[in-house]
Amino acid sequence: MTRKNAVMTDARGKQPSPDGVAPDKCLSGVPGLDSVMAGGYPTNHLFLVEGDPGTGKTTLAMQFLMEGVRAGERGLYVTLSESAAELAGVAASHGWSLDGIEIFELTPDPEALRPDAQYTVFHPSEVELTNTTQAIFETVERVNPVRVVFDSLSELRLLARDSLRYRRQILGFKHFFNHRQATVLLLDDRTGEDGDLQLRSLAHGVLLLEQLSLDYGAERRKLRVIKMRGVRYRGGYHDYCIQTGGLVVFPRLIAAEHHVTFERASVLSGVSELDTLLGGGLDRGTSSLIMGPAGCGKSVLATQYAYAAAARGDHVALYLFDEGLGTFLDRADRLGMPLRKYERGGQILIRSIDPAEISPGEFAHTIVDTTQREGTQFVVVDSLNGYINAMPDERLLDIRLHELLSYLAQGGVTTLLTLAQHGVFASSSASQAEVSYLADSLLVLRFFEAAGEVRKAISVLKKRSGPHELTIREYQVTNTGVRVGEPLRDFQGVLTGVPDYIGQRQPLFAAGGAEVSER
Repeated sequence: MTRKNAVMTDARGKQPSPDGVAPDKCLSGVPGLDSVMAGGYPTNHLFLVEGDPGTGKTTLAMQFLMEGVRAGERGLYVTLSESAAELAGVAASHGWSLDGIEIFELTPDPEALRPDAQYTVFHPSEVELTNTTQAIFETVERVNPVRVVFDSLSELRLLARDSLRYRRQILGFKHFFNHRQATVLLLDDRTGEDGDLQLRSLAHGVLLLEQLSLDYGAERRKLRVIKMRGVRYRGGYHDYCIQTGGLVVFPRLIAAEHHVTFERASVLSGVSELDTLLGGGLDRGTSSLIMGPAGCGKSVLATQYAYAAAARGDHVALYLFDEGLGTFLDRADRLGMPLRKYERGGQILIRSIDPAEISPGEFAHTIVDTTQREGTQFVVVDSLNGYINAMPDERLLDIRLHELLSYLAQGGVTTLLTLAQHGVFASSSASQAEVSYLADSLLVLRFFEAAGEVRKAISVLKKRSGPHELTIREYQVTNTGVRVGEPLRDFQGVLTGVPDYIGQRQPLFAAGGAEVSER
């Protein structure tokens, strides 16, 4: 077959487009990866997958070949460093079968280890490289695969001995498989010379898999498309994880891609005084942040909004970083907000998040997936401190959170976040200040002292979507839910924690131990 005839049709007999670009792509078999690559691997090209040992290259390659089997395409796995039994073991750990995939195994000949069998005229690597290449070509001629994987290039690099011969060998593979209309993945564990980028120039596309070890918790993995010729791929780093069933990629969220039209409306809390303080309630499609010291009632206030939303018939999703599911539901029952019936009916989704075991990309993907699948209208994240602790690099927190909040806002989802401040009377840290500007509304809870008792106050510092009261009101958590009192006009200095009483009447809730602890 001549080169001219080789490009007239692809492996499926389809005509290319007038500009010479194949009209279809190979699906990767990895959830989320095709979205990153704008549809998958362009067919009939050679791709380089780089990554240190343990980043999941072999698993990714298996998913690529198994996707081909599902599409009725023949696949060939050329393993130069692992045995077929080891590959079968990896597949079994994910519950897979490699049926339908041809495995070419480079098995050392025991006879070649005998002293009298050593090469004398030619260097052993020269003979071995020639024999290996010939065996691979013969297998390809016999199988005629549409998808091919080489795992890994380390053995070929050692057999070639020098960079020139190694590059020519890879270039020869590229032309050989191009004529055969096959899509090829080359796996490289980066054990070669530092800064050796020659393969990247030969490959049509390059994927980089990285693994980050944290001081505490599970390792984090991220993927980046370094290049993909002729493809408008999604740049930057994307979190991914390896779980039973293979790799799952969580594409970086771009909020501008998800705008939908929705009707503006007020979101009420079920407490009339609180809605009055907010100028008629929160607005749909906005985000609100509740700030205050530990124990002041932030989670209870968020629960109040979630309960009121569920009672209206909205679908609600709560993500708990600081509290277990059972504890949260028991506390809601004690406060007169029985969420269990809504949770059992599927109207409320409650998920307890372990910040040491989840990446920010996976968390964002969880919210997006739930919102799209369930039509979620109200989201609670309790608390943002847990989200901060889930970040391997806090300088990226505001960017990631901005995209997530923007995505939810553009879909008409109302978001409520809580943030614990340091100290009994709440002193803001730098990271908290950076986060607070992202929210459309900012509610602040404070402790203050009055008549020998610890009281709580609530105020609204901002509301971008409309007017709100500038007053400070008393806030109380009781066994019947949240109570918000009249404006504290007879006190001065409430936000400092030790106010002066300047009035002549009794503006506070009656004493008598009605307050219920948040925990």
